[in-house]
Amino acid sequence: MRSDIVKKGPARAPHRSLFKAMGLTDAELDRPLIGVVSAESEIVPGHAHLGKLCEAVKAGIRSAGGTPFEFPSIGVCDGIAMGHEGMRYSLATRELIADSIECMAMAHAFDALVLIPNCDKIVPGMLMAAARLDLPTVLVSGGPMLSGRHEGRAVSLSSVFEAVGSVAAGKMDEAELSRLEDAACPGCGSCSGMFTANSMNCVAEALGIALPGNGTIPAVHAARMRLAKDAGTAVMRLVEEGRGARGFLTEKSFRNALAVDMALGCSTNTVLHLPAIAREAGIVLGLDLVNEVSARVPNLCGLAPAGRHHMEDLHAAGGVGAVVRELLSLGLVAADAPSVCGLDLGDIAAWSANLDPEVIHPATAPRSKTGGLAALRGSLAPDGSIVKRSAVAPDMLVHEGPARVFDSEEAAFAAVSSGAVRPGDVVVIRYEGPKGGPGMREMLSLTACLAGMGLDSSVALVTDGRFSGATRGACIGHVSPEAALGGPIALVREGDRIAIDMGRLSLDLLVPPGEMAARKAAFVPLPPRAGKGYLARYARLVGSAAQGAVLDGGEETGGRR
Repeated sequence: MRSDIVKKGPARAPHRSLFKAMGLTDAELDRPLIGVVSAESEIVPGHAHLGKLCEAVKAGIRSAGGTPFEFPSIGVCDGIAMGHEGMRYSLATRELIADSIECMAMAHAFDALVLIPNCDKIVPGMLMAAARLDLPTVLVSGGPMLSGRHEGRAVSLSSVFEAVGSVAAGKMDEAELSRLEDAACPGCGSCSGMFTANSMNCVAEALGIALPGNGTIPAVHAARMRLAKDAGTAVMRLVEEGRGARGFLTEKSFRNALAVDMALGCSTNTVLHLPAIAREAGIVLGLDLVNEVSARVPNLCGLAPAGRHHMEDLHAAGGVGAVVRELLSLGLVAADAPSVCGLDLGDIAAWSANLDPEVIHPATAPRSKTGGLAALRGSLAPDGSIVKRSAVAPDMLVHEGPARVFDSEEAAFAAVSSGAVRPGDVVVIRYEGPKGGPGMREMLSLTACLAGMGLDSSVALVTDGRFSGATRGACIGHVSPEAALGGPIALVREGDRIAIDMGRLSLDLLVPPGEMAARKAAFVPLPPRAGKGYLARYARLVGSAAQGAVLDGGEETGGRR
């Protein structure tokens, strides 16, 4: 066992004495030592209940002959961080989480890990660590929140953000907004739509690193506790078999994950996180692969914000397994990809059934013939950009309009909420990328304001920043190269024409090359926003969004395989 280096032989008597100071017996030290990483906190509703899940995981480990050791992970609540300076720290915590797990696992010579995240950056941060360390690993999330009920309809956090725009437009009064905020988030769990957290927790099933049900069993269901116990026993089987995380995080599994991503209509943030996780496993996953998979995999689910269904509806319809079964019927996923549950993906699908074709459309009658996400390239985004095409109004799939240019989210929000942005406009927000932000802020407050004002079907938004999974509309993010590196988005001027064609996967700035060259020659970037502390270090080291915004210090080189 790997842990023998801290517990075996006379030279390790001092180490054993420290274990015994914590009450461990010789019998417990003879067993595999399992690190249990819990992101429990009192500031994140998706994490508030993780302590109980952690105890269930530890019970499962002990029952299967291991000795668990809990240690913590940080986690930012993106909803609370949204719309202010705090959002600059959200994506940046992904690297801190991965690094801190590496430090703890290596320093204490754990034999295996069970990861207990739930929300946006915590899931990918933990999976990056898993791929880096290649220890036997199982991820078990905290599960999705139930949707709320307001005036007879299902609502979620995105409903409240959009209501803010409705109030600004005079379509809703503050009394109704107050009633909605009381109803939208009824309890613990990751927010109830197919937002980033739930996207990553479902994708983890497709990757084979999480047990079936991980993405969809509601946080408050007893089945979630049973799943946590099963995760504890599963990791002990992996220890016995000597199977590390990279045995599951393969090129085949990442292709499967992208296929499930497209079918579900997942968050655009998956295109930041999957390449970052893949890189830790020694796999290159670029934007060309995203479009290759999207071109052949249909979108099957209209989950909030793209539709009216929520995560409990997906679970009741058969969950990720049922989606995989539909894709397998067309040969769109690899059935022989392994899972930490001990079955291959095809075996899991065979045990699943599509119980509600209104929630999970049959593969023969999809919502659309192409996947939920699309990577766009062109003169405005030479290295690529990303859009959640399944959440775009049909009339906005092709659009041309004048640029309304802003150098920050705050300036754009002020213009939109004051009525200065009009139907047909293309709002351009720059200097919000990984380096320029720094931290590549999500912009749910802004996109929800557009939706709440009824502009999501007539106004496009283009940015080198990114969007929440709760975003809907013609919102194109991750534009690369970013403005801080002198990308074309930095050279856009008020009134320039921008052309978007999501069918042709193009995003173009309609300015003559000679004029662009003159603008480039005169270009002076805005000074860095972060002069000290972690964000300043992050801005110096972070790479392009086209390669997952990882900390490598690299320049933008394109998002191709």
